Amino acid sequence: MDKIPGQKRAVQYLYPAVDPFDQRMLEVGDGHSIYVEQCGNPEGVPVIVLHGGPGGGCSPAMRRYFNPDHYRVVLFDQRGCGRSRPHASVVNNTTWDLVADIERIRAALDIDRAVVFGGSWGATLALIYAISHPEAVLQLVLRGVFMMTQAELDWFYGGGAGQFWPEPWARFSDMIPEDEQDDLIGAYHRRLFSGDLRTETRYAQAWSAWENALASVYSNGHGGEAPGEYARAFARLENHYFTHAGFLEEDGWILKNVDRIAGIPGVIVQGRYDMICPPRRAWELAKAWPGADLRMIRNAGHALSEPGISAELVRVMDDLADLTG
Repeated sequence: MDKIPGQKRAVQYLYPAVDPFDQRMLEVGDGHSIYVEQCGNPEGVPVIVLHGGPGGGCSPAMRRYFNPDHYRVVLFDQRGCGRSRPHASVVNNTTWDLVADIERIRAALDIDRAVVFGGSWGATLALIYAISHPEAVLQLVLRGVFMMTQAELDWFYGGGAGQFWPEPWARFSDMIPEDEQDDLIGAYHRRLFSGDLRTETRYAQAWSAWENALASVYSNGHGGEAPGEYARAFARLENHYFTHAGFLEEDGWILKNVDRIAGIPGVIVQGRYDMICPPRRAWELAKAWPGADLRMIRNAGHALSEPGISAELVRVMDDLADLTG
């Protein structure tokens, strides 16, 4: 187990990454099949884990926040990424397709209600799913809240975050000619969907590196170069969703519909120095959502792996385990 410095015994360790007891490819229609796995206790409290991105995929590390004796943990790769197929495809790939996929998973696994756990884009999707299907959600546990608003996209792709990180911002923006830099999402879109694999991979790695460089409060400004296949799915899917404003009906859709989850309890774990998803959005969400418990984590950025964020998420899930017996 990995010790998390400075924490009490209850949250000192992440749980072991136990092997899944069930792995399957689920046909969801529209030409897509998605990878789904279950681990932990088959009779335990169901937890549906939603990864970030869009396009990030799930990993064994995501199993480690849940007591495997208490929880039945369900992870899946959203359309177009990870082990789901077709890889890096944006055809029939929208927020509402993903919401429908969660319902298909819930039906296939015979889950009545579940805790929904998600970070970054996973928090966005968790909120949209809960607003759409409040009857299916026991509790929300969110990290690094992203509300899919134009203001957030402008912050991260319009130079706001670049004021704090000018070196990685220059590497990201200088990939694009100056006369296109007023719309970097659009400029990258043209290259990520150029039809030339080498061009798409090159710009996908630059897109991914910009985000990775700002993920941790301990970053030195270099995000590293992600493997080409992973980066291409991650960048294409993110760019596709951001180009279409998350496929939501209007800007600010989540806050405008938050009353639909008023009866659902939730915990928001937010890094105080999150440069990707600034804390103001988490604060606004908590103000509008009566069931929310906002926990700002000092000396933490955006990443799930930040020590303070990992510790708090383990604490939240352990406390919830106590409450649910």
